[in-house]
Amino acid sequence: MKICPYLESSFQILGRRWNGLIVHYLFSCPDYTAHFSDMKKDLTDITSRALSLKLTELAEHGLVEKKMTVESSVNISYHLTTAGQELAEALKPVHAWAKQHITLEN
Repeated sequence: MKICPYLESSFQILGRRWNGLIVHYLFSCPDYTAHFSDMKKDLTDITSRALSLKLTELAEHGLVEKKMTVESSVNISYHLTTAGQELAEALKPVHAWAKQHITLEN
């Protein structure tokens, strides 16, 4: 029996550390958008370098886009694309399953 290449590719993206959590985080933000500093503050265990690399990786997969605006200063934010939003929606049943079947240690 051959493994579905689409599912395998999906897990190659989601199975990498932080990717799923970043998608989930952006999905929970207003307009699916957040600044790097907010993500770094809220995702406490990730380093700035790792967050930067993960955002670049997710952008390469078309799940996140970097937006830059110039007002009185340069303002950079990260936005979940439509594909990223659809992926986050697809993860909702996994989240529900985890809440029911996984016991977290304090």
